[in-house]
Amino acid sequence: MLIKNWPAHGWLGLGLILVFWIVNWSFSGLRTHWAFFPLWLGYCLTVDALVFSRKGNSPLTRRFSAYVKLFLVSSLSWWLFELINRRTQNWYYDGENFLTDLQYVVLASLSFSTIMPAVFGTAELVCTFDWLKQIKIGPLFIPTKATLLGFFATGWLMLALVLLWPLYFFFLLWLSIYFILEPLNVWLGNRSLINYTAEGDWRPVLALCVGCLICGFFWEMWNFYSYPKWVYQVPSVDFLRIFEMPLLGYGGYLPFSLELFALYNLIFGLLWQKEVQGFIQISPDET
Repeated sequence: MLIKNWPAHGWLGLGLILVFWIVNWSFSGLRTHWAFFPLWLGYCLTVDALVFSRKGNSPLTRRFSAYVKLFLVSSLSWWLFELINRRTQNWYYDGENFLTDLQYVVLASLSFSTIMPAVFGTAELVCTFDWLKQIKIGPLFIPTKATLLGFFATGWLMLALVLLWPLYFFFLLWLSIYFILEPLNVWLGNRSLINYTAEGDWRPVLALCVGCLICGFFWEMWNFYSYPKWVYQVPSVDFLRIFEMPLLGYGGYLPFSLELFALYNLIFGLLWQKEVQGFIQISPDET
């Protein structure tokens, strides 16, 4: 049944993973700066094909133009985190010095473009499994005026702490952007996670967190033998590394997924509002 329903772009994705996993791990010298994007494009296409095989549609097949735009939004969004990292210095790229500034910006932007398609595709795949579908209704989290203002103020406070005292508050980076953007999305009438939690449905939050954690495992694994590669320097928690990432650092992928969803909805809501509806499906009830 899986093969019968397996779309052509899934075979392309598997082929890209096979070829560029070998390229990233088997050769010496510079190679990942051009081989990272096709490897992760392969992951995105494969996950999208898995979603299609399990539910009969997927982000790419539902709205191809929006899927392409998601790569652009992903790239722009991650540069925000790179900008903040100029202050926190929690990671750097070993081998970046071999690239010109223009090469670095272009090649990094291509690599960053795969983040949202990978995370959202994996989150939608998570939604196809029964264990998530069977989760019952949880506590209501209703977006009252006071709640939204509290979120917004807390987000700016957290970001200020990150920028002023990065040594002690660097971890708040992975919460602050969500706290700032979630109220903005509600006020602008964009889609938001609060749309779900106001009805007691926490499955989209869980799907995003699990999806991003799965992507995090592959990011860190494929990065380990790559070059150039990112290297972490995380105060206080730099122990028990799994690949390059300290064990506790994997916890940052959970709120990061919420920030990605908020950034996606803000940018798509401002630029391509009509393409948001029904495009990224992160609830088992969405088909």
